[in-house]
This record gives sequence, C-alpha cells and structure tokens, in this order.
Amino acid sequence: MNKNELRSIAQAMVAPGKGILAADESTSTIKKRFDAIKVESTEETRRFYREILFTAKGCEKHVSGVIFYDETLRQKSSDGTPFPKLLADKGIVPGIKVDTGAKDLPCFPGEKITEGLDGLRERLIEYHGLGARFAKWRAVIDIDTAKGIPSDYALAANAEALARYATLCQEQGIVPIVEPEVLMDGAHSIETCYEVTCRTLAVTFAHLFRARVELEGMVLKPNMVIAGKKAKTQATTEQIAELTVRCFRQHVPAAVPGIVFLSGGQSEEEATRNLNTINALGKHPWEISFSYGRALQQSTLDAWRGNAKNKEAAQRAYLHRCKLNGLARSGKYKAEMEKELVAAK
Repeated sequence: MNKNELRSIAQAMVAPGKGILAADESTSTIKKRFDAIKVESTEETRRFYREILFTAKGCEKHVSGVIFYDETLRQKSSDGTPFPKLLADKGIVPGIKVDTGAKDLPCFPGEKITEGLDGLRERLIEYHGLGARFAKWRAVIDIDTAKGIPSDYALAANAEALARYATLCQEQGIVPIVEPEVLMDGAHSIETCYEVTCRTLAVTFAHLFRARVELEGMVLKPNMVIAGKKAKTQATTEQIAELTVRCFRQHVPAAVPGIVFLSGGQSEEEATRNLNTINALGKHPWEISFSYGRALQQSTLDAWRGNAKNKEAAQRAYLHRCKLNGLARSGKYKAEMEKELVAAK
C-alpha cells in the first residue's frame, strides 16, 4: 500500500469546484433510463451515450472523477481511445463500481446485504491494470420504524463488508469510495433519517477503524439527511443542510479528505440546491462535494433521446449541470442560474 499515492488520488477526487459523475449504472438500470426516452439499450447505444458525457469539452473544469460500470471500463471512444485513458488525459480520475448488488439479508426480512467480496482482490488487480484508480461499493440501508428497520445486525454486516472492501482496495493502490446509503424511500421524517444516518455512520467508521483503513486515502459517499419521499412533511433546504452538517460533524473524522453526496432520488435542482446550502453554512473539516448519477444526467438524456444529431445539445445540458454543481461546491449557486439551461438548448 502506497499511502501517499492513495492520499493524492483521494485529494484529486475532491478537488475544489469539482465532483464525481456516477456513470456506473448496471445494464438493467440504464435500460430503464433508456426505456423512459424510448431508446433501445444495446452495447453500442450505451457506449455512444457514455461517450457524449466523457467527450464534452470543458467537463474537466467541474468533474474530478467518473465511476464506470464493468462494461464501460472496457469500452472505447469512436476514435479507438479506451475510455479510462480518454478521461485520464483530461485530468479526470477513472473509477469502477465493484459490488455485485444488494441481496436479501437472511433471517432479516426487508433488509439487504451487499455482495461481491468473493474474488474482489483479483478483480481489483485487473481493474487497476485497465486504468481504474478508485472504486465504489454501495451498502443499502432502508428505514421502516414499524418493523424495527434498520436492525443493529444489518448495520454491522454492511459496515463490515464496506471495511473489508476498503482494505482490499487500498492494498491494490485503489482509493475506496465508502457508500453507506440510507434510502429516501418510505414515509419517515427527517428526524428519523437523522437518527438512522448517525447510527449508520457510527457503525461504519467503527468497522473502518477496526480494519485499519487509511482514512486519508478514502472518500465517503453518503446520503443527505432528508425526509422520506412519502413523508407528509418535507423539510426545507435549510433544515436538510443543518441536520446533515450536524450529523456528519458528529460522526465523520476530519482525516477523511472529502464527502461526496449521492443524490438519492432528488431532482436535479433539489440535489444542487441542497449541496449549495450545505456548503454555504461555512467551512467544514472535509471537502463537501457531489457524486451524482441521475442528478447530472437527466437533462442530458432528455436532450439526447437517442438521436446522434442531438449530441451537442445533450453535452450542453450535461455541462450546464456540471457547472451548477461545481458552483454549489462553494455555496455560489443561485436558483436563477437554472434558466440558462433553456438558453443552452
């Protein structure tokens, strides 16, 4: 393990004004995205769409890294350049999703455990050879207070898996993104989300410490503290920012270089606005950034719709969202900036 190299990569991933594009949708997930815009999901349409994102001129001003899916990591641009090299040449760090998905946790109905540890060391060696310099593993934590979910056991089992994954990554010179996601699904209040997120982070870092994970060589990708989608009362942006910062100040060590929030089902504007308000609260112990999938891509998909002639319009939409989130990194985003998207199209 080269600790200095890990720290250098982690710092680059959370560079000021930049964030991470999550382009690691599985084949089944991106099919759903394509179905919504009436585009057939084939290996070539998936490749072409990702090329739209990766070749957008100037995206490196606001994008520090990209998370690939296995298929995408092995693909090339139209001129034959491997995608990882294409990004690295622009100063963007290539990454890879390595978990194999969340499955039912035995004896704990309604709870999940993420799998993929078997053979992970060998896969990481291969991924490093293909150009990946960071990885991602997502743990899924649901909330159902009536059923006592999440259980302490589910939190501990997922935290242990995250810690084992993180050590394997660092062993191979790959920075682990640790993603314990408390889901927005359900009718729980923001206060309940705060409580569960605090529990999740406490258990996660306890296991990371126990596994001797190099905190300076990792990045945390969590949810914001937010009410469930079905909650009768939805919190204000200010409440979300206040409780999120309070929770993370209590449970995330300052040694961690950065926190890259997932959007978790928020709309593009909501994700940008909430990130902006969090950063506007003042200087934090860590860089606070983004690692968005849909919240960076929905406008792009809507502009593209599978038509090659729409490539430039799609790239303008993508660059617009990258720029807005880059501004939100320092609390400089303003709602009226959204109107520029109409002009960009």
